Amino acid sequence: MRRLALAFGAICCASVASAQQPMGVGYNTYGFPGLIDMPTAGVPEDGDLAFTTSWFQNNLRNTLTFQITRRLSGSFRYSIIDGFKGNQAAPGPGSELFDRSFTLHYQLLDETARRPAMAVGINDFLGTGIYGGEYVVMSKTFGSRFRFTGGMGWGRYAGVGSFKNPLSVFSDRFLTRPVGTTGPGGQVEFNELFRGPAALFGGVEYQATDRLRFTLEYSSDAYPFESPSSFDRRSPVNVGVSYQWRPGTTVEAHYLYGSELGIQLTFALNPKYPPRGDGADTAPPAVVNRATASAEQLGWRPGLDWATSAQEVAGVEARVRAGLEQTGLGLHGLSLTATGARVEVENETYRQQAQAVGRAARVLTAALPPSVETFTIVVIKNGLATTQVTLRRSDIETLEFEFDNSWSVYARAGISSADGAVMPLSDRYPRYSGGFEPYISPSFFDPDNPVRADFGVQYQARFEPAQGWVVQGIVRKRLFGNLADATRRSDSVLPRVRSDFSLYDAEGDPALMELTVNRFFKPGRDVYGRFSAGYLERMFAGVSGELLWQRSDSDFALGVELNYVQQRDFDTRFGLRDYKIATGHVSAYYDIGNGFFGQVDAGRYLAGDWGATLTLERRFQNGWRVGAFATFTDVSSADFGEGSFDKGILLTIPIDWVSGQPGRDNVNVTIRPTTRDGGARLGVSNRLYEMINDSQGTELKDGWGRFWR
Repeated sequence: MRRLALAFGAICCASVASAQQPMGVGYNTYGFPGLIDMPTAGVPEDGDLAFTTSWFQNNLRNTLTFQITRRLSGSFRYSIIDGFKGNQAAPGPGSELFDRSFTLHYQLLDETARRPAMAVGINDFLGTGIYGGEYVVMSKTFGSRFRFTGGMGWGRYAGVGSFKNPLSVFSDRFLTRPVGTTGPGGQVEFNELFRGPAALFGGVEYQATDRLRFTLEYSSDAYPFESPSSFDRRSPVNVGVSYQWRPGTTVEAHYLYGSELGIQLTFALNPKYPPRGDGADTAPPAVVNRATASAEQLGWRPGLDWATSAQEVAGVEARVRAGLEQTGLGLHGLSLTATGARVEVENETYRQQAQAVGRAARVLTAALPPSVETFTIVVIKNGLATTQVTLRRSDIETLEFEFDNSWSVYARAGISSADGAVMPLSDRYPRYSGGFEPYISPSFFDPDNPVRADFGVQYQARFEPAQGWVVQGIVRKRLFGNLADATRRSDSVLPRVRSDFSLYDAEGDPALMELTVNRFFKPGRDVYGRFSAGYLERMFAGVSGELLWQRSDSDFALGVELNYVQQRDFDTRFGLRDYKIATGHVSAYYDIGNGFFGQVDAGRYLAGDWGATLTLERRFQNGWRVGAFATFTDVSSADFGEGSFDKGILLTIPIDWVSGQPGRDNVNVTIRPTTRDGGARLGVSNRLYEMINDSQGTELKDGWGRFWR
């Protein structure tokens, strides 16, 4: 112990003459930045997303960790413990426990040449508390191959060599820590944090090669809740070796507590770095400069007042349509004067609307007569004009090859909410699209089988009979899977608006997932509306109405939604059950800046409870989103049941990030520790904010770097 204390002091006082090249940060068996079982003071690169799975004798931990900011890491963990005995006072043999927990790790100080990095963390602050512990830790790199770590821990980290809590100098309340029990979890026990005895831990890492690392660790975790009959803890010393098999993939082997062998596998990526670089977009069309283009290139016959000639206007329209289609865009409407053009564009190809606007501008330089100087490009979504971008043709011609050409164009562009009536082409409506595609429907955290999934095929159809009207539907057929095998039923005392999901899985095959009629409209320049009726989602049918106010130049938006719905039969076809409910929410949306987004939804939920949902997300320009949400309603934690309140993690993975091919499709994943009835909100397609936000001024600006791509 004395040697560990001396090492800890040496770290704190160390001074190195020149700046060090820091070693990469690894993940411990709990999945957050650490040694083997213990934490370190390092943090991964901002934006890193890692999945870690570790196993040793009767302990399996699966963790998703996201580097939320440069200093803050957040982790969600799902553990399976065989031989769990409940608490130290519980006699008899252990049993199997399926546990969910969260961790926050914050770096207070980064490492410099003269000081160590310093971090503070809270482990298992929203779970049952069996992994509950807090720590303060320091790490210092010497040269390019050695890193020493020393720290002090409380709770779980104070099980070996504990001593009087140093924080007791501030208050006697830090002397004792309430004895936790494995209850329903889901609440932060503030009266436990940094309370009770403390202990020291530490370790050293040696980077033998670029890929190979050795770790020696002194652990202060006594494993108080694991059954001695299944796990024999003989020593506080752990050793490990890790090997980076390929970038982002690390395999590890551990010898733990003098008795057990363990293995660990980590997959890590950073949304900021697509595996295929900037993608494999086709080359954009060339800008046709009026000063160098021939009259034939511009489709121009001298001496003709083309704007008053129906034949000439029809030719211009054909050239614009063909040019847009060739670059992956659709022409919704077109109006022309001798000096200006208003072009309504539909983008189903490019992630960034700025890229679609830029390609449309290029097409117009080649398709419009030379007298047209002003381009007004209007972005259309579901028949609604969202944002318009006004450009001067001469700017496009002269700035294409200038340094910082994208921002030079942006400085001269006019971006605003679209004004004027939408003027679709005569042959734009009606239109039908549809097709078959595979699907996967996963389910997590069932104690009988923690991972279940169905695989199958679905047909997705969309019919637009007129401008602003959309009829859409999804039918699924399961091919294989095991969702229908789930037999557990919730003990919910609330109306079973979500907890009967296993019955829908068992009886709904084939399943009508959605069949709705939707009307989109604009009551005002900055106001958008939606009305939907039909089978709105898998479990509910009815009507839904929404209004959204959002100015193109504002980071803030406000919406209101009202619904009246009835529960659907378990076979997910056309029948309905008796349960009916009126629900609705007022929603505030705010682009915080630096890639962060916040949303608050307040109102009535499907079980009749009243409350609010807070959502925070980190949004990347390439379409990635990583976030979390929490819902608090007037349902007590006892009535809500396991988990105490609804919460979860949100992941949006853009398909084009993986494939490199341009596209707007995403995979959306919601990870809920538990699925209960409290705080359950209706699922509706085409909610307005997500429908139009990427074409608004702030989002256009953030993506303007792709204007010339």
